Amino acid sequence: MLDIPSRVRVHVETLLAAQNDMGVCDAFEQYAPVGKPDAMNAPHLPKVAGIDSTVPAPTHTVAPASAAPGTSSAPSPNPPGAVLQDRLAGWVSDLTTLHELTERMVRTACLSDALHELLRAGAALVGAPRGLVVMEPRDGLGPDATIGLGLARADLGHIETVPRSCMSYGKILDGLPGGEGEIAQPDLLSEDGLDPRHREVAARLGYAASYALPLSTETAGRLGAAVWLYDEPAEPVERQRHLVGLYARYAAEHLARLVELERTRASMTTITEELLPSRLPRVFGVQLAARHRTNPRGGGDWFDALPLPDAALGLAVGSVTGSGPSAVAAMGRLRASLRAYAVMEGEDPVAVLSDLELLLRLTEPARSATALFAYCEPASRKITMAGAGHCPPLVIGERRTEFVETSLSAPLGMLACWEAPSVEFRAAPGETVLLYTDGLLQRTGDPTDRAFARLHAAAASVPRALRADPGALADHVLRTVLPQELDAADGREDVVLLAARFE
Repeated sequence: MLDIPSRVRVHVETLLAAQNDMGVCDAFEQYAPVGKPDAMNAPHLPKVAGIDSTVPAPTHTVAPASAAPGTSSAPSPNPPGAVLQDRLAGWVSDLTTLHELTERMVRTACLSDALHELLRAGAALVGAPRGLVVMEPRDGLGPDATIGLGLARADLGHIETVPRSCMSYGKILDGLPGGEGEIAQPDLLSEDGLDPRHREVAARLGYAASYALPLSTETAGRLGAAVWLYDEPAEPVERQRHLVGLYARYAAEHLARLVELERTRASMTTITEELLPSRLPRVFGVQLAARHRTNPRGGGDWFDALPLPDAALGLAVGSVTGSGPSAVAAMGRLRASLRAYAVMEGEDPVAVLSDLELLLRLTEPARSATALFAYCEPASRKITMAGAGHCPPLVIGERRTEFVETSLSAPLGMLACWEAPSVEFRAAPGETVLLYTDGLLQRTGDPTDRAFARLHAAAASVPRALRADPGALADHVLRTVLPQELDAADGREDVVLLAARFE
């Protein structure tokens, strides 16, 4: 329980006036109470209207102090100590609320969640039921986003039809006169000079007032603007403005960090996509489809399909250990090298992987990789493949769904001299050979044997109508094996599928 002295050597009116000119901590420091502490004997004032704190307010109870001899026992109408205690209790309540809200904000790990939390916290602080936040960093590098609270997509669309310069967030983002700081519009419908379209949209959506704040930091500059909407004419009081201003400044710092993180993730995804084939070749007798999911940190999983001499086709999938820019760069070098070896001696997959292993061991001795290369002859549907520590492919058809029995071998870079026998098999007309990386199995979170069983069951359950389309088949396998983790932003493993259907 907070123990605050009731006897203080400070003029109460002076303290109340000083509150408007200094922060809570400054007021505590300048007007520090002295003397022997007594328990608090008055409840604090109610919190700011609209603040919904999950932390209950403390209860202040104590036996009344005995009157001094020779004095009246009637209590003073407004004892200075009680007023000060009420004020301090209100400050503690505000600090507790801000602490709760900032704790929720710091727990958000992606920009979308942080923007939703910003709107919810701001709505509680200013007492508004709805709002929107517009992210538009000043440097123009993105990410740009518009998110609403209590507003559907159609509602946001209506708001965007209002001329931008007439909206409070537009004035803030574009640096127009009046947009340097907070913008309060306590009664929109009776405001002189309000844009007719804005008046029409406000009446349609049922809001009558707004309060907007810029989101900016000293280092990142302007990031965006947040607007909260009231159903009736209203505006936040000074105490509410002070609290939401403090919260917005902290939230903007957190948003700036998430913006940089989003940009890094987007850059890694772009680089990875650029290092992978932008389109698959067209080869007579074979239909190809590929699916790729990159983890946010940038991974080393890759695939390739390239036409070879004598109307042959080379198919490859692989995975480089590690993550981040170095793994992405190593993946690009490894894929480019495999393409060169495949053109020279693709009919011998073992020789292709042996050359790749030698290159990896000489150029990147601290890194290992798995790979699988298949030499396909579409006219005869004959496939010769070799694998280096890679998962066996699946053959999916009307009469069978089974794994190809490849020989066990170590990953590339693990042994002084790698070599393993190749395997040959023929695909029946209409069968699909599915190559994939181990990230598909690892994202399930199951042990290896259960993950393989889940993959086999997903491939066997492909509807008959989808088997003629390798892209639809790959999508079905992804949705079935990873129903929850397919689009997870924090997935730690890349996922690659390469499907080849033979006519």
